[in-house]
Amino acid sequence: MTTIDDLLDTVDIRELDHGVVGRSCDLVRAAAPEDLTRPTPCAGWTLADLLAHMTAQHLGFAAAARGHGADRDRWAVRDHHDPIGAYLSAADDALGAFARAPEDQAFALPELLPDHGFPAGQAISFHFLDYLVHGWDVARSLNLPYAPDRDTLAAALVTAELVPDGKARTVPGAAFAPRRDAPDDPDTLDRVLTLLGRSPGWPAQP
Repeated sequence: MTTIDDLLDTVDIRELDHGVVGRSCDLVRAAAPEDLTRPTPCAGWTLADLLAHMTAQHLGFAAAARGHGADRDRWAVRDHHDPIGAYLSAADDALGAFARAPEDQAFALPELLPDHGFPAGQAISFHFLDYLVHGWDVARSLNLPYAPDRDTLAAALVTAELVPDGKARTVPGAAFAPRRDAPDDPDTLDRVLTLLGRSPGWPAQP
Protein backbone atom coordinates (compact mmCIF):
# COMPACT_ATOMS: atom_id res chain seq x y z
CA MET A 1 0.00 0.00 0.00
CA THR A 2 1.19 3.51 -0.79
CA THR A 3 2.26 5.43 2.32
CA ILE A 4 1.90 9.11 3.08
CA ASP A 5 5.63 9.53 2.53
CA ASP A 6 5.30 7.88 -0.89
CA LEU A 7 2.46 10.25 -1.75
CA LEU A 8 4.35 13.32 -0.56
CA ASP A 9 7.27 12.34 -2.78
CA THR A 10 5.06 12.51 -5.86
CA VAL A 11 2.68 15.46 -5.26
CA ASP A 12 2.82 19.02 -3.99
CA ILE A 13 0.44 18.60 -1.08
CA ARG A 14 0.35 22.33 -0.37
CA GLU A 15 -0.77 23.01 -3.93
CA LEU A 16 -3.45 20.33 -3.75
CA ASP A 17 -4.63 21.64 -0.39
CA HIS A 18 -4.74 25.17 -1.79
CA GLY A 19 -6.96 23.90 -4.59
CA VAL A 20 -9.52 22.14 -2.40
CA VAL A 21 -9.66 25.02 0.07
CA GLY A 22 -10.12 27.47 -2.80
CA ARG A 23 -12.97 25.38 -4.15
CA SER A 24 -14.57 25.29 -0.70
CA CYS A 25 -14.37 29.08 -0.60
CA ASP A 26 -16.09 29.33 -3.99
CA LEU A 27 -18.90 27.15 -2.66
CA VAL A 28 -19.25 29.08 0.59
CA ARG A 29 -19.40 32.38 -1.33
CA ALA A 30 -22.40 30.94 -3.18
CA ALA A 31 -24.31 30.53 0.09
CA ALA A 32 -26.86 33.10 1.19
CA PRO A 33 -27.65 33.78 4.85
CA GLU A 34 -30.91 31.87 4.52
CA ASP A 35 -28.94 28.79 3.43
CA LEU A 36 -27.24 28.50 6.81
CA THR A 37 -30.10 26.44 8.24
CA ARG A 38 -29.87 23.81 5.50
CA PRO A 39 -29.03 20.25 6.57
CA THR A 40 -25.67 18.75 5.61
CA PRO A 41 -24.29 15.22 5.22
CA CYS A 42 -22.76 15.65 8.71
CA ALA A 43 -25.47 14.16 10.92
CA GLY A 44 -27.24 16.78 13.02
CA TRP A 45 -25.31 19.72 11.58
CA THR A 46 -26.76 22.61 9.65
CA LEU A 47 -24.60 24.45 7.16
CA ALA A 48 -23.90 27.04 9.87
CA ASP A 49 -22.66 24.27 12.20
CA LEU A 50 -20.47 22.84 9.46
CA LEU A 51 -18.96 26.23 8.64
CA ALA A 52 -18.24 26.86 12.32
CA HIS A 53 -16.38 23.54 12.50
CA MET A 54 -14.48 24.18 9.28
CA THR A 55 -13.56 27.69 10.44
CA ALA A 56 -12.23 26.36 13.74
CA GLN A 57 -10.19 23.69 12.02
CA HIS A 58 -8.62 26.22 9.66
CA LEU A 59 -7.63 28.40 12.60
CA GLY A 60 -6.29 25.43 14.54
CA PHE A 61 -4.19 24.23 11.62
CA ALA A 62 -2.95 27.78 11.02
CA ALA A 63 -1.85 27.95 14.66
CA ALA A 64 -0.14 24.56 14.29
CA ALA A 65 1.75 25.81 11.25
CA ARG A 66 3.04 28.68 13.40
CA GLY A 67 4.06 26.40 16.26
CA HIS A 68 1.05 27.04 18.52
CA GLY A 69 -1.17 24.05 17.76
CA ALA A 70 -0.86 22.54 21.24
CA ASP A 71 -3.04 25.37 22.58
CA ARG A 72 -6.48 23.75 22.43
CA ASP A 73 -8.17 27.13 22.59
CA ARG A 74 -6.90 27.73 19.05
CA TRP A 75 -9.17 24.86 17.90
CA ALA A 76 -12.31 25.95 19.72
CA VAL A 77 -15.54 26.20 17.74
CA ARG A 78 -17.08 29.64 18.14
CA ASP A 79 -20.20 31.45 17.01
CA HIS A 80 -19.63 34.11 14.38
CA HIS A 81 -21.85 37.04 13.47
CA ASP A 82 -20.95 36.43 9.82
CA PRO A 83 -20.28 32.69 9.42
CA ILE A 84 -19.54 33.02 5.69
CA GLY A 85 -17.07 35.87 6.12
CA ALA A 86 -15.45 34.15 9.11
CA TYR A 87 -14.93 31.01 7.05
CA LEU A 88 -13.33 32.86 4.16
CA SER A 89 -11.00 34.76 6.51
CA ALA A 90 -9.97 31.56 8.31
CA ALA A 91 -9.29 29.80 5.01
CA ASP A 92 -6.98 32.61 3.96
CA ASP A 93 -5.23 32.41 7.32
CA ALA A 94 -4.62 28.66 6.99
CA LEU A 95 -3.33 28.90 3.43
CA GLY A 96 -1.01 31.75 4.32
CA ALA A 97 0.34 29.90 7.35
CA PHE A 98 0.94 26.74 5.34
CA ALA A 99 2.76 28.66 2.62
CA ARG A 100 5.18 30.07 5.16
CA ALA A 101 5.66 26.95 7.31
CA PRO A 102 9.10 25.34 6.89
CA GLU A 103 9.27 21.66 5.98
CA ASP A 104 10.71 20.82 9.39
CA GLN A 105 7.90 22.55 11.29
CA ALA A 106 6.27 20.10 13.69
CA PHE A 107 2.49 20.56 13.68
CA ALA A 108 0.82 19.86 17.02
CA LEU A 109 -2.63 18.41 16.32
CA PRO A 110 -4.08 17.69 19.78
CA GLU A 111 -7.38 16.37 18.46
CA LEU A 112 -5.48 13.55 16.73
CA LEU A 113 -2.58 12.76 19.05
CA PRO A 114 -1.82 14.96 22.05
CA ASP A 115 1.87 15.61 22.73
CA HIS A 116 2.85 14.52 19.24
CA GLY A 117 4.27 16.60 16.42
CA PHE A 118 3.42 15.76 12.82
CA PRO A 119 5.74 16.69 9.93
CA ALA A 120 4.41 19.61 7.90
CA GLY A 121 3.63 17.60 4.77
CA GLN A 122 1.78 14.91 6.71
CA ALA A 123 -0.24 17.44 8.68
CA ILE A 124 -1.21 19.33 5.54
CA SER A 125 -2.27 16.02 3.95
CA PHE A 126 -4.77 15.61 6.82
CA HIS A 127 -6.08 19.11 6.19
CA PHE A 128 -6.28 18.43 2.46
CA LEU A 129 -8.40 15.32 2.91
CA ASP A 130 -10.64 16.97 5.48
CA TYR A 131 -11.41 19.92 3.24
CA LEU A 132 -11.88 17.85 0.11
CA VAL A 133 -14.63 15.96 1.96
CA HIS A 134 -16.04 19.03 3.68
CA GLY A 135 -16.13 20.77 0.31
CA TRP A 136 -18.37 17.95 -0.86
CA ASP A 137 -20.50 18.39 2.28
CA VAL A 138 -21.02 22.07 1.49
CA ALA A 139 -21.75 21.36 -2.17
CA ARG A 140 -24.35 18.73 -1.30
CA SER A 141 -25.95 21.02 1.26
CA LEU A 142 -26.30 23.74 -1.40
CA ASN A 143 -27.12 21.33 -4.27
CA LEU A 144 -24.10 22.53 -6.23
CA PRO A 145 -21.75 20.45 -8.42
CA TYR A 146 -18.49 19.17 -6.98
CA ALA A 147 -15.90 17.65 -9.28
CA PRO A 148 -12.27 17.76 -8.08
CA ASP A 149 -9.70 17.01 -10.77
CA ARG A 150 -8.18 13.57 -11.29
CA ASP A 151 -4.87 14.29 -9.55
CA THR A 152 -6.63 15.71 -6.52
CA LEU A 153 -8.89 12.68 -6.25
CA ALA A 154 -6.02 10.24 -6.70
CA ALA A 155 -4.14 11.84 -3.80
CA ALA A 156 -7.29 11.92 -1.70
CA LEU A 157 -7.92 8.22 -2.30
CA VAL A 158 -4.42 7.29 -1.14
CA THR A 159 -4.88 9.40 1.99
CA ALA A 160 -8.38 8.11 2.72
CA GLU A 161 -7.24 4.50 2.47
CA LEU A 162 -4.72 5.18 5.24
CA VAL A 163 -7.26 6.58 7.73
CA PRO A 164 -7.80 3.88 10.39
CA ASP A 165 -11.29 2.42 10.61
CA GLY A 166 -12.82 0.93 13.75
CA LYS A 167 -14.38 1.97 17.06
CA ALA A 168 -12.62 5.32 17.12
CA ARG A 169 -14.95 6.44 14.35
CA THR A 170 -18.06 5.78 16.43
CA VAL A 171 -17.27 8.07 19.36
CA PRO A 172 -18.88 11.53 19.59
CA GLY A 173 -16.86 14.11 17.70
CA ALA A 174 -15.05 11.57 15.52
CA ALA A 175 -13.67 13.13 12.35
CA PHE A 176 -15.17 10.43 10.13
CA ALA A 177 -17.94 7.86 10.43
CA PRO A 178 -17.23 4.13 9.91
CA ARG A 179 -16.55 3.06 6.35
CA ARG A 180 -19.50 2.31 4.09
CA ASP A 181 -19.82 -0.11 1.22
CA ALA A 182 -19.14 1.61 -2.08
CA PRO A 183 -21.98 1.81 -4.62
CA ASP A 184 -21.87 -0.30 -7.76
CA ASP A 185 -19.24 0.95 -10.22
CA PRO A 186 -18.03 3.80 -7.96
CA ASP A 187 -15.95 6.66 -9.28
CA THR A 188 -12.92 7.84 -7.32
CA LEU A 189 -14.85 10.48 -5.39
CA ASP A 190 -17.43 7.89 -4.33
CA ARG A 191 -14.63 5.64 -3.11
CA VAL A 192 -13.11 8.44 -1.05
CA LEU A 193 -16.48 9.34 0.43
CA THR A 194 -17.42 5.80 1.42
CA LEU A 195 -13.99 5.16 2.93
CA LEU A 196 -14.69 8.12 5.20
CA GLY A 197 -18.24 7.14 6.10
CA ARG A 198 -20.15 9.39 3.72
CA SER A 199 -23.10 8.31 1.59
CA PRO A 200 -22.42 9.53 -1.98
CA GLY A 201 -26.15 9.66 -2.72
CA TRP A 202 -27.00 11.89 0.25
CA PRO A 203 -29.73 12.90 0.93
CA ALA A 204 -31.51 10.19 -1.08
CA GLN A 205 -29.73 7.48 0.93
CA PRO A 206 -29.74 7.27 4.74
